[in-house]
Amino acid sequence: QVQLVESGGGSVEPGGSLRLSCAASGYTIRPACMAWLRQSPGKEREGVATFDSSGTTTYADSVKGRFTISRDNAKNTLYLQMNSLKPEDTAVYYCAADSVFCPTPSYAGNYDYNYRGQGTQVTVSS
Repeated sequence: QVQLVESGGGSVEPGGSLRLSCAASGYTIRPACMAWLRQSPGKEREGVATFDSSGTTTYADSVKGRFTISRDNAKNTLYLQMNSLKPEDTAVYYCAADSVFCPTPSYAGNYDYNYRGQGTQVTVSS
């Protein structure tokens, strides 16, 4: 049974930083793609960043230069370092994984990933 468990969310002031973690377990083969998604109340889910099996990363335009996705294979953990946070970054952040396909963030929000975590809340406000 594959499990993805997010942690690291919380409340921060604008301009602050947070690092999200996604601990993965239950895999027999490393997934082709891992991604961070987010969803705000009343808005559609959107892709934030992706990390494919070759190590290629992609980012939504709204987070480029501020967020960094990384993976520690030894720990089976995916990270999202978020700097210069803005109020519009407020959302529930989800970790997702897929065994075959790795859509870019423009398409990741609507993609039906094989696995997805329960999410962690990030709130940016003063």
